[in-house]
Amino acid sequence: MNSVNNIESYKAQAPTVVTIGTFDGVHIGHQKIVKRLINAGKLEGLKSVILTFFPHPRMVLQKDSSIKLINTIDERHAILDALGLDYLLIKKFTKEFSRLSAEDFVKQILVDKLHAKKVIIGYDHRFGRNRNANIDDLKRFGKVYDFEVEEISAQDINDVAVSSTKIRKALNEGQMAKANMFLGYNFMITGTVVKGKGLGKKLGFPTANIKVEENYKLIPKYGSYIVSSTINNKKVFGMLNIGMNPTVAGNTESIEVHFFNFNKDIYNKTIQIDLYERIRDEQKFESVEALKNQLAKDRETALVYIAKHHAR
Repeated sequence: MNSVNNIESYKAQAPTVVTIGTFDGVHIGHQKIVKRLINAGKLEGLKSVILTFFPHPRMVLQKDSSIKLINTIDERHAILDALGLDYLLIKKFTKEFSRLSAEDFVKQILVDKLHAKKVIIGYDHRFGRNRNANIDDLKRFGKVYDFEVEEISAQDINDVAVSSTKIRKALNEGQMAKANMFLGYNFMITGTVVKGKGLGKKLGFPTANIKVEENYKLIPKYGSYIVSSTINNKKVFGMLNIGMNPTVAGNTESIEVHFFNFNKDIYNKTIQIDLYERIRDEQKFESVEALKNQLAKDRETALVYIAKHHAR
């Protein structure tokens, strides 16, 4: 994929086939639509483009900061790149932009900016000021500005809508295997390794503390998870804890990963952690010794899972 993902700095070199949407999670329902978009591009000699808006419109129009997204923008970009999309273009969503009329949106963005020759869109898609234009309006504009509109059926749209909701629910409940099944890949957390309090080291389980910069990123239910990461081109397995560290009177949320058979310095590195399965809830133990014993059991559970599912 081309590295340009800000629509303001995009300069269309060729006509495009475009779809519009959040595509959060890029799950199996989304992937069906993305493949349709890419195939249409290849068949008709068009560049494939997904146009998305950020921040999420609800964050701007309803001041709703409680919205949590399955992917960060960078994660979404990487997943779409792997699928073969030509461009993920992000239009900054502002109150001013929300007041743009439907025809101005079509003319200024789809036609002048993206040189759209085909738009693949849901039967229920609404756009323009107050979201008052629909697919019939888009088809009318298509005749005026010379682009074709291909409709995505109700069934395909329902697949997309239901899956995103189900994935968020599964992640909030810690049902990692279920979330991964809907995603079609492993849910990931991307962050920078920062200095922690060194408690893991004292327990015999040194951990890397992960700082996620994007406050809109959905973090799954507190507890312990089986994970892996690719560091210096090598896959490393481990276990991840998300929570408050209640046994040692923790008072802030932390994300800590203990990698097995790994002792390299990775401070200040940005790493992606893939989550496979949840081991248990976060617990408050009566002593540090009891916590150590549980961590040893967690490691055993993780190693058995890895040997079964990821044997080399």
